[in-house]
Amino acid sequence: MRSFISRLRHGRRGSKTESGPGLQEALQESRQQHLYRYRKQRGVNLGSWFVLERWLSESPFQSTAGSGQSDLDVAKGLRAKQVLEQHWDSWITSSDFEWLAARGINTVRIPIGYYHICALDPSILTRTDFDGLQHVFEGAWSRLVAAVITAQSFGIGVLFDLHAAPGKQNKDSHSGTSSPVVSFFNSKFNMQLAIRALRVLVTQLIALRAHEPEFDNIVGVQLLNEPQPSSHEALYDWYKEAIQEIRNIDSGFPIYISDCWMTDQYADFIARLPSCLALTCIDHHLYRCFTWSDISTSAVQHTASLADRNAPFPQMFSRVSEKLAESGSGLIVGEWSGALNPGSLQGTADEHQERASYIRTQLDLFELYCAGSFFWTYKKELPGDQGWSFRDAVENGVFPEVVGMVPVKDYVGLSADINARKVTARNVALGQHHWRFEAGFDQGWVAAYDFFIFDRAGQPTVSELGFKGCIAKRKAQDHIREHGRSSNIWEFEHGFRQGVDAAKHDFQHHYC
Repeated sequence: MRSFISRLRHGRRGSKTESGPGLQEALQESRQQHLYRYRKQRGVNLGSWFVLERWLSESPFQSTAGSGQSDLDVAKGLRAKQVLEQHWDSWITSSDFEWLAARGINTVRIPIGYYHICALDPSILTRTDFDGLQHVFEGAWSRLVAAVITAQSFGIGVLFDLHAAPGKQNKDSHSGTSSPVVSFFNSKFNMQLAIRALRVLVTQLIALRAHEPEFDNIVGVQLLNEPQPSSHEALYDWYKEAIQEIRNIDSGFPIYISDCWMTDQYADFIARLPSCLALTCIDHHLYRCFTWSDISTSAVQHTASLADRNAPFPQMFSRVSEKLAESGSGLIVGEWSGALNPGSLQGTADEHQERASYIRTQLDLFELYCAGSFFWTYKKELPGDQGWSFRDAVENGVFPEVVGMVPVKDYVGLSADINARKVTARNVALGQHHWRFEAGFDQGWVAAYDFFIFDRAGQPTVSELGFKGCIAKRKAQDHIREHGRSSNIWEFEHGFRQGVDAAKHDFQHHYC
């Protein structure tokens, strides 16, 4: 199969036109990094592991200070270092990663606070709410590294999410403190400190590649979780500076940004960024259980509004995913759940079936338009919550037992058959398109199969190319370097994305 991929990869055709440089030089990343970073992310959040949330895990809050709702309250409480380290060592273990991998979960999102990396630079805590608490949090970093190592042993990627920034970027207690005051955006010190913390984090994550064996399963870093800016222009400016600082360290490091529930506007922001082959991805959070409108809408109506492709929300996802693909970016849903307000379930004859339908509809929506999704959250300390606990949802049958494509037939050593089907599918799709479409289609088909044959590390499912727009841009730049620029280069990208889709259909039909 790999020799087949290699042959196709070099089988380009066409004549040169005006030559010119690409967007930038080819990014330096290993094949393993490439596959972890750009496959479709079927994920969960490991909530309340490092950034604690009392409604998820009560035990660490037994001897807190203050209102007892946040990391700071725990850190100022009795035996804080012991309490936290015991929690970090027991909340998520190797057996949890093994369980997730067996369900097709290939990526986890780990929320952290800036204070969790103080072992790397103690001065990060100076003049912050956590000043003087280095001794409490200094053991967090070694455990975060261990999480990356354990995840890779099960073929699972890791997305780190700055859930708690200096001064708080939103009012919630999961931003580090119980104070409702958001001082991140009106303090230059806090905004610059957050960028410094992100630089330290990214530098150390890159250094993990020097580990023996190498660890390639870091899929990226999310700059801020659910920011509530007083001015979106201020957040745009901060995003741009943070992105530039990280890209100065590693020009290809994937970056994720929150859309503040203004997805169209932030997709436009992505489109306005300087042209770049590195991934800058938008993260949207989808919940339907908090507002008065959510409460007064039935579960059936919630499901229908997400299932109807002509309804406003699916239309927005369709529009944004296309816009982001054209920018070489992508869309993920970094948080979602099966939670429905009791008001939405009032009068429901079969709550189990309604919740299962609601979850299945969201998964179908994400499959169409997103490069990944992460259920919130993996588990709760008290079992039984099928809306918020992924483990309970799976074990009670409201969430599918396995997500992703599960091959039931052997596809190794069948390169001739696969190549013949590629030619047939390409000829059907070609129509009146330019030869560049044909070249793109071939490259898309090859790229898709490259992900299918990625080492499954014991997982029941195969990897799939998720960030099609990003990889299409890169392949188009390779095409330009070889064949020169043309006003028809869009046909190559269009062909690439169709080739990816055709290969997925082919694989599902013949091997799943």
